[in-house]
Amino acid sequence: MKNNNKKRFRVIELFAGVGGFRVGFNQVKQILKTGRAKEKDNWDFVWANQWEPSSRTQEAFKIYEKRFGKSTSHVNQDIFIFNKSSIPDHDVLVGGFPCQDYSVARSLSGEKGIEGKKGVLWWEIYKTIENKTPPYVLLENVDRLLKSPSKKRGRDFGIMLASLNNLGYNVEWRVLNAAELGYPQKRKRVFIFAKRNELKSSLKELSLSAHDIAKSKGFFSKSFKVLSVIKENSIDLSSNDLAYLSDNFTFDFYNFGYMKKGKIFTASITSVLRNQMNIDSILDYDSDKSKFIVNENIDKWKYLKGKKKIERTSKTGYKYVFSEGAISFPDPLNKPARTMLTSEGTLNRSSHIILDKNLNKMRTLTPIEAERLNGFPDNWTEDITNRKRFFMMGNALVCGLVEDMSKILRKIIHEDLE
Repeated sequence: MKNNNKKRFRVIELFAGVGGFRVGFNQVKQILKTGRAKEKDNWDFVWANQWEPSSRTQEAFKIYEKRFGKSTSHVNQDIFIFNKSSIPDHDVLVGGFPCQDYSVARSLSGEKGIEGKKGVLWWEIYKTIENKTPPYVLLENVDRLLKSPSKKRGRDFGIMLASLNNLGYNVEWRVLNAAELGYPQKRKRVFIFAKRNELKSSLKELSLSAHDIAKSKGFFSKSFKVLSVIKENSIDLSSNDLAYLSDNFTFDFYNFGYMKKGKIFTASITSVLRNQMNIDSILDYDSDKSKFIVNENIDKWKYLKGKKKIERTSKTGYKYVFSEGAISFPDPLNKPARTMLTSEGTLNRSSHIILDKNLNKMRTLTPIEAERLNGFPDNWTEDITNRKRFFMMGNALVCGLVEDMSKILRKIIHEDLE
């Protein structure tokens, strides 16, 4: 066991972005004078892939390379055309993947085909797992994944779970709100943890009830304590193929769930709240704020943030009233930030506006403050435009949540090696 405690386990990072999973796993708190990240000697990231098909300049990958170094194991290539068998063997696969369409089609011959209508990226994760069979998988997505698409509620996530079941994995998921867990942003994301059925820890769970896993014995409850478990539901997917599920499946997935050999338990749970962090805890007092002052557009900002009812006409000629409630203006400093979007910093309703007491003026957040909301070191995304820096942070995860999970994952791996 002493040797296991010192062992560095191999990780690959799909859809790596600017490296949020790696920052969390390796507890990166600062950038060295060389521009490289100062990583703790925890996990060995043996391969990473980042590709943005709509971008010529590939800014996210450039940031990843700058912080973690240029390497043949850092790949800027479309995952669709990358040969999955050439990916190094690994213990853990991590990734925050786009939420798109997970539908499954049959080929003309009638055999099952896995084929997303929108070039969906889930199937590239699936193919990687199928090819490399990593013992552990940790994924992140927006929480609406559990409810998509709107006309077949829960179908997409059901297909994901059935896919992982077919590949021989147990799965646990939980929707986490970072603000409830001691971080300064109300950011809700679903995290999905899968592990091979034959692992010692998986076999041990066969004797546990799903309720016990939800309350205290599961992967997520060991990191994020549960206050109550309510509103339960269950379903068995083990006898359904993917194409059938794509055509017929609907189900209400709640904010926690567990799948064991195709049998799914889901429940609505509440978390034990940690000490609250507020916006004022991440304010940047060192940068020049002049370019972020918004006084000249103050009336426009008030309108965007205000309550409104607007009569509109649809394309078919139907008239309706569009309404939206007011958003606090300015944002209160004694509360966590609202969810940061990719449009942060632009003149729109969702951008944060604070009253800077030092300047006695209204301003948007700075890029450093946006990085701090997600737990990145200051100036992690420097050397690209402010607009792109905000965009990167609107897409990123909260690194501290990943750090919390990585500590529990390391314990699970040690137990499986005993």
